[in-house]
Amino acid sequence: MNIIIFGPPGAGKGTQSSFLVEKRKMYQLSTGDLLRAELKSKSKLSEKLKQIMDKGQLVSDDIINDLIEKKISEPSVKNNIIFDGFPRNIDQAKSLDSMLSKYDQVISLVLNLKVDNSILVKRISGRVSCSICKKPFNEYFDPPVDPSECINERCKNRDLTKRSDDNESTVSNRLSIYQETTLPLLKFYEIKGVVKNVDAMKSIKEVTDQINSELCDL
Repeated sequence: MNIIIFGPPGAGKGTQSSFLVEKRKMYQLSTGDLLRAELKSKSKLSEKLKQIMDKGQLVSDDIINDLIEKKISEPSVKNNIIFDGFPRNIDQAKSLDSMLSKYDQVISLVLNLKVDNSILVKRISGRVSCSICKKPFNEYFDPPVDPSECINERCKNRDLTKRSDDNESTVSNRLSIYQETTLPLLKFYEIKGVVKNVDAMKSIKEVTDQINSELCDL
């Protein structure tokens, strides 16, 4: 089966995808990973990509589609893919359907991770990490332990670091963009009858259990 894990920033898509990769040996198809791999390949396309990215330009859908088709055509990943960060709009979704059909594949399930915006803002804006061991915390849901309680002795001299874009204003803007440009994709897949809602407000384990239950029903 091929699945899409759908949801806004901070919903836990990456976390749940990693569990599926580990437990079910699925292949996580990330457009970012595909681009980085192609850049390292020293192919003609890699030279073109480097020029585009060095100029700070966006990579076209045509190039992204070519990279995705190249991967989904591989027998080793057939009907065993988690799509991560793709598709992002209706045109990309239609292109994906065409590519999958070409290789006798379909999207079996779209898991829609649902979280209230107020929680998402806190999940993202509250993220901090140890400057020494990089252990992540959340100021609201998983506060940092006292440095003296840390297992790693070096962490006693740590600072807590935060990404510059993990602030309420930036997060709210990202959620607005998601609502306007990406959310319409849900309607596209609902018409196909492949969308299952997941309550991602619950604990990580409970969300994982919900997802496993949906997969077992396929």
